Amino acid sequence: MRLSRKLFFGSAALAAVFVLDGCGGSGSSVNGVADAQKLGNGSLTTAATISAPGHMGYNGDSSVFVPASTSQNVKGFAHTNTYIKLNTGDIGQNSVVYTPAQIKKAYMLSTPAAGQGVIVIVDAFHDPFALADFNYFSTQFGLPTEPSNNVLANSNTVFQIIYETGTQPAYNAGWSQEEALDIEWAHAMAPAAKIILLEAADNSYTHLLNADVMAAGIANAHQCSNSWGGGEFNGEQSFDSTFTAPNMVYFFSGGDSGGVREYPSTSPNVVAVGGTSLFLDGNNNRSSEIAWSGTGCGPSAFEPRPAFQNRVAYKVGAARGADDISAVADPATGVYVRWNGGWYAFGGTSVACPIIAGITNRANTNRGNSQQQNAQFYSRLGSTAFFDCAGGNAGGFAGVLGYDFPTGVGTPNGMGGF
Repeated sequence: MRLSRKLFFGSAALAAVFVLDGCGGSGSSVNGVADAQKLGNGSLTTAATISAPGHMGYNGDSSVFVPASTSQNVKGFAHTNTYIKLNTGDIGQNSVVYTPAQIKKAYMLSTPAAGQGVIVIVDAFHDPFALADFNYFSTQFGLPTEPSNNVLANSNTVFQIIYETGTQPAYNAGWSQEEALDIEWAHAMAPAAKIILLEAADNSYTHLLNADVMAAGIANAHQCSNSWGGGEFNGEQSFDSTFTAPNMVYFFSGGDSGGVREYPSTSPNVVAVGGTSLFLDGNNNRSSEIAWSGTGCGPSAFEPRPAFQNRVAYKVGAARGADDISAVADPATGVYVRWNGGWYAFGGTSVACPIIAGITNRANTNRGNSQQQNAQFYSRLGSTAFFDCAGGNAGGFAGVLGYDFPTGVGTPNGMGGF
């Protein structure tokens, strides 16, 4: 079934650095997956060959390749928003790439709590490499692995895939990369939680939203991470009820279009996750963190201000403001991801979203719904529970003291704000 509304979905909120293909299943390929820096005892090198329609140059950086599919707008469908930074040297020579241990230390996640229950990841299409990559990533970083070879088994305790329609979806390279990022980083933040990847049949809103509805029916699931979205549209409010299931908090990435709002992140019934540039000192402590220039954010054109944002009415006005909270997203301060047998450095609010969902699970608070979770976040605005990301700018929206559109209430400073 196709939606009759005129919808334009602009991104899966994914930006990848160095070796990444976001062109989907046709007309593109990435060969010779690179590795990045030394990981454990392995030394990785960058060597990517990219063949795809598109153009060079993104956000002033002429070394970034923008796939043609990134700029496509197809009615009723979401699509990837990937950026490929071409590099022939080691990643460590030109950029920062973080491990789970570094992110956990930066965000002061020092408590022994490691998560519980189930985190659901909703994405489109099928990732045939998911189990192998998930386990390799987990072994590399000392996380639990899934011992079963049957990725569909309900008895799995660490990782499982569910097909939205009951039938395995088609493969799509860009969405497969997105899935790898999402499952690995939710797991990294909450290693004791089971990760369920719920694969929608395709990237239509019909199937993606149906998957979100299904997520609420999964036993012991209280967080659902969604790293996709698109431009706002008149009538989006009619879909907001999708995210009102009790005992489920829906997280949506804010997008990677620099100050451009996206739906569903503008829905008052979800937690909108923005992005930052994160810098660490020599001991992996956070030295500074500012708004990332690519973050999608701003006051909604169609959604009114929800009650949980009354405290920041001075900033959002009468509109629902996005984003609510944030985490690392800048491709220049990216994170390690294992995909299709190789190491990649990923950025974008697609990184931030599963990180925040995982930390929320780790906090083990089980808020009743997304609005209640947001109410908790805003109640701690200005406290030491969050790091205030003053600095940076996304599409004219500056990171300032207090609430701002790109970073919301700030980034985690322990789990007290959750």
